[in-house]
Amino acid sequence: MTVFFIGAGPGDPELITVKGQRLVRTCPVILYAGSLVPPAVLEGHRAQQVVDTAPLTLDEIVALLESAHRRGHDVARVHSGDPSLYGAIGEQIRRLRELGIPYEVVPGVTATAACAAALSNELTLPGISQTLILTRYAAKTSMPEGEALGDLARHRATMAIHLGVRHIARIVEELRPHYGDDCPVAVIYRASWPDEERVTGTLADIVGKVQATDIERTALILVGRVLGAEGFADSKLYGMGKR
Repeated sequence: MTVFFIGAGPGDPELITVKGQRLVRTCPVILYAGSLVPPAVLEGHRAQQVVDTAPLTLDEIVALLESAHRRGHDVARVHSGDPSLYGAIGEQIRRLRELGIPYEVVPGVTATAACAAALSNELTLPGISQTLILTRYAAKTSMPEGEALGDLARHRATMAIHLGVRHIARIVEELRPHYGDDCPVAVIYRASWPDEERVTGTLADIVGKVQATDIERTALILVGRVLGAEGFADSKLYGMGKR
C-alpha cells in the first residue's frame, strides 16, 4: 500500500489535480483535513473508510495509517493547498519512514496561486520584481534566524504572508520602512471558495480596511509593487521566436 499526501488546492474543488482526484476516487481509505478541505473534493469516492482528521492528534492519525497499512489499503491523505507548504506533512512522513510505510506526495495548487488568480495579477514582472517570498508571521512559533519579516522585507520582493491576518497592524509596521507607505497590498480571505473576500489598498491604509471586515483567519496577505503595476517592460519571452 501507499500513503498519498494529496494537495486538494485552495478550496475550489475543481482546482485539485487530475491525479489527486483520481486517487481520492479510488483509494479505499481517505483521511482529510475537514476544517480546510471542502466536502466537494471527496465527491465520487468509493472509500470504505473516510475520516476527518481535524480533531485528531498526530499519534491518532499515524495509528490510522498503520491500520490501513496492515490491511494493504492505499490511503488518500488529503491536505489543503499544496502539502509541501505549511502542510504539516513533515512529521507524518518522518513517522512513516520509521514504520517502513511507503508514501508519495501529490502536489496541489497553492493559496498564493489562487490569490494571484483572484486578483488577475502576475507576481513576477520585468523590472518590478522577479522574486516571490512565501513566509508566515511569527506568532506561536518563532522564525529561524534571518527570516523575520523585517529581514525578508529588505529585498522588497513580492511577498506572500500566511497565517498573519490577525496581526496585520504589526506586519504593516515591519514592512513599511522597506516597501514604503504607497506599496500595494491585498488581503484575500478563503481564495477560490464561494465566500471569498478581497481587501486591497496600500501599507498606509490596509490595516483600517481589514479591521472594518470580519476577516480574522484563513486569509493570505500579498505585498509588492507588482500588484496593479502598469509601467513595466514587456517580457523577452515573446521576442525570441517560437515557444
